[in-house]
Amino acid sequence: MRAIIIGGGIGGLTTALALHAAGIGAEVFESAAEVRPLGVGINLQPHAVRELTELGLGERLAETGIATRELVYANRFGQVIWREDRGLAAGYRWPQYSIHRGRLQTLLWRAAQERLGAGRVQAGKRLVAFAQDAAGVTARFADGSTAQGDLLIAADGIHSVVRRHFAPDEGPPKWNGAILWRATSEAPPYLTGASMVQAGSHDQKFVCYPIAALPDGRRLTNWIAEIRFEPDHVWNREDWNRPGRLEDVLPAFERWNFGWFDVPDLMRRAEALYEFPMVDRDPLPRWTEGRVTLLGDAAHPMYPIGSNGASQAILDARRLAWHLAMQPRREDGLAAYEAERRPATAAIVAANRGLGPDLVLELVHQRAPDGFTDLHSVISRQELEETASNYKKLAGFDPELLNRRESWSVPRAA
Repeated sequence: MRAIIIGGGIGGLTTALALHAAGIGAEVFESAAEVRPLGVGINLQPHAVRELTELGLGERLAETGIATRELVYANRFGQVIWREDRGLAAGYRWPQYSIHRGRLQTLLWRAAQERLGAGRVQAGKRLVAFAQDAAGVTARFADGSTAQGDLLIAADGIHSVVRRHFAPDEGPPKWNGAILWRATSEAPPYLTGASMVQAGSHDQKFVCYPIAALPDGRRLTNWIAEIRFEPDHVWNREDWNRPGRLEDVLPAFERWNFGWFDVPDLMRRAEALYEFPMVDRDPLPRWTEGRVTLLGDAAHPMYPIGSNGASQAILDARRLAWHLAMQPRREDGLAAYEAERRPATAAIVAANRGLGPDLVLELVHQRAPDGFTDLHSVISRQELEETASNYKKLAGFDPELLNRRESWSVPRAA
């Protein structure tokens, strides 16, 4: 069996590595002319770190990212609402990593070149069309070249060319009214030096976490400033995903100095600022047609709530490889993959639209908009614990369940 993978991002490259480990041939075709460590930070939850570790990348991850120590929720005054251990400190057998997206992609790209061969991992290949028949599937690229395989896996993101075949009338991604300003800043460590902080409410929120240790003891820190606008606010599509201006967002957070963390100081240290809308898409009724299937953001783009988007793409990759290797026929493998992953990810899309674990921020804001003197008179510990626990179970990283489940690595013949 030979797979054509469209997209050399986190999902596509993990798929290539997972298929290779399962004894299935794969080639990766990335539209960008060059893969460089661009972008900002993301989180890899322990369930995704487990999969990358079982693919032999544990040491590289540890060298590249920051093992997240804790998660802290606070209101806009810096009053702590919820604090919980993360990763190894929370009893997982695998860490949680905060990591630079571009550096993770570069790590995966190099690993795929090493294992598949450099010629099977190609940049500058923008898909324009595909066709399939009883003999196989053919991908056609903008440079006039083609590729043939037994199946095509579309990991080409939220604007997927292949997804448009499945949903030709879908239109652009759905905007929920929020604009995100994202950046990285070199700054002194705060709290544990490996803390993820989420502060504010549904209408105005600030998220930050360190993604790399610097030689001078500072941290490269990823941050996201989010502001929600009225439904009639107009944002032109051509303005999305553009360089942002600090003066458009800093005034809203100017007073957010908590003592234990100085939000405006971190924002002023930004190296480069990007602005884009919070968008997702409705779940599709199907991911697969014949020899073609979807994966990652092409299949289930979701709001960046719960720090879970990239992790779900990694889970997709591993389960697809497992089912293709373990089922007797290709079509059975694709059907089993979709039957498992499509409903699971649709539930996460819905949960993230309902604010996911960030719901506690909004509940406290609604009940105590001017702050509180006694947190548990505003929200009970049981409500806090259940919100956190329920999302972990839904997204697949409940510590007890993750630690005890069997490996998804495909047994190889001796």
